[in-house]
Amino acid sequence: MNPSAALDRTLVVVPTYNEAAMVGSVVTGLREVFTHVVCVDDGSHDDSAADARAAGATVLRHPVNLGQGAALQTGFDYALRHTDASHVVTFDADGQYLVSDAVAMVELIEETGVDIVLGSRNLGRTEGQPFARRVLMAAALRFSRRMTGIELTDTHNGLRVLSRTAVAAMNLRQRGMAHASEIESRIASAALTWREHPVTMCYSDYSRGKGQSNLNALNILFDLASDRIGAPA
Repeated sequence: MNPSAALDRTLVVVPTYNEAAMVGSVVTGLREVFTHVVCVDDGSHDDSAADARAAGATVLRHPVNLGQGAALQTGFDYALRHTDASHVVTFDADGQYLVSDAVAMVELIEETGVDIVLGSRNLGRTEGQPFARRVLMAAALRFSRRMTGIELTDTHNGLRVLSRTAVAAMNLRQRGMAHASEIESRIASAALTWREHPVTMCYSDYSRGKGQSNLNALNILFDLASDRIGAPA
């Protein structure tokens, strides 16, 4: 395996909403190792799109805010229709993830040939995570395991590497944050092969301020229940 060739064949999708404070530096870090970075600007009201473009990303724009799930699906559609990328990395714009972890996950998917590699903070480490967030994520993990039947060690982790086959299987319907559990459901329904990889999540004052409130977890559960009720048998 040629690591450089694998990175050249990989498209990084960065969903972005009002991330002008961080997205430029995030894209700059990604562009040091990844040739192709796409930021999907999800109706931002700040300079996110301009900053991402200046840092070297291709920018796709939603005229209004549709949610992170919709932004990811736009990135997936772009990868399939406009590129020959063999893999897609999903990477958040708030600076919580390490580019080195994304590189290691691309290497793992190349070595193993699985369809998707999922980042796990519980196999790796978390810096600065609030206690309430830790409790919430533990509850979300239990819910996700019951819903999907997949024994993951982490859930709602935005760092993933998907093969082109996995990208084609997504077709996300959940536009908001419930898309993360929906991705796990797609893994089960499409019988995709998967592995987890330890990652480091770095919570900062900025990322904690941008994060989902605990109350919004109820909205995620409602979206997931609605998706299950409305899903074809």
